[in-house]
Amino acid sequence: MNMVSLEQELKGNSYPGRGIVIGRSKDGKSAVAGYFIMGRSENSRNRVFVEDGEGIRTQAFDPSKMEDPSLIIYAPVRVLGNKTIVTNGDQTDTIYEGMDKQLTFEQSLRTREFEPDAPNYTPRISGIMHVEGGKYSYAMSILKSNNGNPEQCNRYTFAYNHCVAGEGHFIHTYMHDGNPLPSFEGEPKLVEIPDDIDAFTELLWNSLNEENKVSLFTRYIDIETGTYETRIVNKNK
Repeated sequence: MNMVSLEQELKGNSYPGRGIVIGRSKDGKSAVAGYFIMGRSENSRNRVFVEDGEGIRTQAFDPSKMEDPSLIIYAPVRVLGNKTIVTNGDQTDTIYEGMDKQLTFEQSLRTREFEPDAPNYTPRISGIMHVEGGKYSYAMSILKSNNGNPEQCNRYTFAYNHCVAGEGHFIHTYMHDGNPLPSFEGEPKLVEIPDDIDAFTELLWNSLNEENKVSLFTRYIDIETGTYETRIVNKNK
């Protein structure tokens, strides 16, 4: 698979929706995650990321303008021991609870499918990072309708072991803007991961469409010690 420019992928797509980037920093020292949300409606744009324990959650920026919280208020990031879970919906909790009961990442997601937001049927995208004893692996998942047909849920899991320094993978909900919104297709895209969390955060935030971007989370986890740094950027301030 050819490596693509994360900057160009984002700048060339006005509405990738929600996106997850997971990989390893170029110096090999850090396990890296990024998660962003975008919005076209006032309800979707009326959000911020806030810290919640070792993870984050979405929150209404102006509670008086909140309409339907069902698909937009959730915990995108939770930490279970040496595992960091990143998703675009409340399946974060499904994965957390399943893995806490010794189910695998894939097994935990078998009880879930795409979002019930016809006609888009937004895919559920998820990632799991496992950092332990100087070793690092991760996996990504997408649950999507069968080419827009909600009668069938197609499930794909991509696992990455012995992660290569400077490489990561990017998955997002929509191929591009549209009505209905077309679901992501294919494997997660191979992208480059820089050493510095601030450079990574700036790259993502500055490449997202100015009108549609809402919030961004990034985290660099030291693979040897498990300590981490986090950045949160919110358009609403």
